[in-house]
Order: sequence, then structure tokens, then C-alpha cells
Amino acid sequence: MDIRDLTPEDLDDVLDLRKRSFGPLSADDRERWRKAVLPALGEGRYLGVFDGTRLAAAARLRRFTQWWHGRPQPMAGVAGVTVGPEDRGRGVGSRIMRAVIGRAGELGDAVSALYPATTAIYRGVGFEHAGALNNVRLPAESLRAIRPSGQVKLRRMGPGDAAELMSVLHRVHGEARSSGPVSWDEDTWNLWLANEDDFLYLADDGYAIYRWKGDDMEVENVVAASPETLRALWSMIGSASTIAHEVVASVAPDDPVLWLLRERTKERVQQVRWMFRVLDVAAAVERRGYPEQAACEAVVTVDDPVRGGGTWRLDISGGSGTATPVEEPGVTLSVNGFSALYAGIPTRTLRLAGLMSGHDRHDQALDAAFAAKPYMLDYF
Repeated sequence: MDIRDLTPEDLDDVLDLRKRSFGPLSADDRERWRKAVLPALGEGRYLGVFDGTRLAAAARLRRFTQWWHGRPQPMAGVAGVTVGPEDRGRGVGSRIMRAVIGRAGELGDAVSALYPATTAIYRGVGFEHAGALNNVRLPAESLRAIRPSGQVKLRRMGPGDAAELMSVLHRVHGEARSSGPVSWDEDTWNLWLANEDDFLYLADDGYAIYRWKGDDMEVENVVAASPETLRALWSMIGSASTIAHEVVASVAPDDPVLWLLRERTKERVQQVRWMFRVLDVAAAVERRGYPEQAACEAVVTVDDPVRGGGTWRLDISGGSGTATPVEEPGVTLSVNGFSALYAGIPTRTLRLAGLMSGHDRHDQALDAAFAAKPYMLDYF
């Protein structure tokens, strides 16, 4: 079997694989999908495994920005991993994943993330569970009770507003020191902003994207930098409570809207788990943000059979970090373990799970430096 970049002529075969893996798409969804993937073909971000001329598997790398402790960096989002039914169980899935990991590194991405349909294949190539997309169900009436404070100008968004929306995201996630959220690239945002079934509203320091879903309202994104904008956006969504029974919203684990509700007892939350992988230790450490007060000097050995491991001295202080190659003993982590540590999973958890070994004298410092509550608001 051979691995090569996909071309526009391969897209019908990719759609056939998607149908066999995820079910059929409507005509409108197929057209929208084609528009979304065409840029990836020209950028070397869509790979396929071929058995002769037959497409056996495919996977795409999406261009994202991801924030870690408020600092943005490029992130390779792995999506559309499909393997033909007749080729499953033959190692084809692992082969396409190793190829996209290598390609992501070649393109300069230091970290990667994905939403798994199954854990084993992705864990086998270095991805580890890190965070979740949290979908909470709220009575629509409870949002209607959130009253606006002050005057906030809201306007409808559409294609062409992507740059301003992305600027808002950079401001909000930077000020909030967020870990995990992503932003689509500008072309993809403009494509999503053309969806006529979505309600899209933009303020100077926030925005909302929501839609009807049956008798309920589905909230994909509400992002706000100020209390006034936060209240204005959620109050507007709550105004649908005369018709909508519930609101299903993607929120951060500590989203402030949950503290604006008059009543909050039992909540129904669905967590869609995502996995994370460090591709380049030195670049990932340098690009990440850290708590200003955290200070850490530790030597870590990362075992990465796919990308090649090594040993680095981590120096973290003043909100920044570096990783310098060294030849001296330190704690040892699998690449899965280091990826989880990077995402804020405590060292004790990693040790008990068998992902970290060696002396523990730097564990508290590592926990303080990499502390995070990772989440996403977008599914891909």
C-alpha cells in the first residue's frame, strides 16, 4: 500500500469512505464539505492510503489556532479519519495516522488534537485524553432571567466578518488565560458564517452562534470579554424561551453563564472527549503560556516511537518556557504522558496510570507550571 496526497479527483472516493464510516451526507452537506476540504488539498493537509488505485483510508489536517494558558499557537486538528470496512484490522488506520503525524510536523505544527471515535488506535500513536467539549442542557426560561446591564451594540455577522471574530477570540482567550479552545482559519470561518440556518451576532468584545434544533435551541459559541456583553448575548438567546423548551450549549467547565443562573442544582452535561499530542517537545514548550508565578526546572525524557524522543531540560518562569536537549537522567514519560502533562493532567495521575516514572522531586513544580482546565467549544 502507498500513501500520497489526495487531489480533487479523489474526493468522490473519499466521500464513499465517509459514507461507509459515518453514514451518508445530504447533497447540501456534500457541497459544503467539498468547499471546506479544497484548501487542504493544496496545502498538503489531506493524505490517503492506496491499495493500487483503490483508496483504502484517508485523514485530513485542519489548520487551527489553539490557546494554552492564554497564549495562541498553531495546532493540527486531525479530522475525517476513515478506513474502508474491508481494510479494518490490517493496520491501515495506524499507518495513515503515522503519516499525518509526520506531515503535521513537516508543516511546523508542534501540537495536535482530535476527537476519537475509538481510543486505542490514537493512543497507540501517542495521543492521550486531555479535555472535553461540554454540552450542558439548560431550561430556556433560566436564560431569559439573565437581564442585560448597560448598552451593548449587537449586529448580525456574515461572510467577511471572520477577521473581526478571530480578533475577538484572541482577546477573550488571552485575557481569560484559556487552555484548549481553538479558532478555525479565516477561510473556514467565512464558510461557516455563510450558513443561513445559524443566528450569528457580533459585539465589540464578543459573539454568539446558535440555531434551532427541533424544539430546542443549540448554542455553539458564546464568547465575551465583558460582563455587559456576556449578559446581552445570553439574554438574547434566552428570549427564545417562549418557544424553545431547552438550550443545549457548549460551555467551558467554569463558564460564567453558569453563575448567572438563578437556580442551579442538577445539570445534564454531555462530555465529548478529545485527545491531544505533542509533536515537537521544544517548540511546544516554547509556544505555550504558563502561570506568571510558576517556576520549574526539570529534566524529562520523552519516549516517542513515532516522532523520535529525547531528553530535555525544562526551564519555566515568568509565564514562558524553554526545552533544551541534554544528556542527563531525569523523569521519564511516554509521549502520551508528556502530552497529558502539557494539557494539565496531574503528575500523580500520570504515575498511577503508568505514563510517568522516575524521581518525584519536581512533580509539584511541574503540576504548577502546566496547570490547566482544558476544554473546547468546537467539534471537528
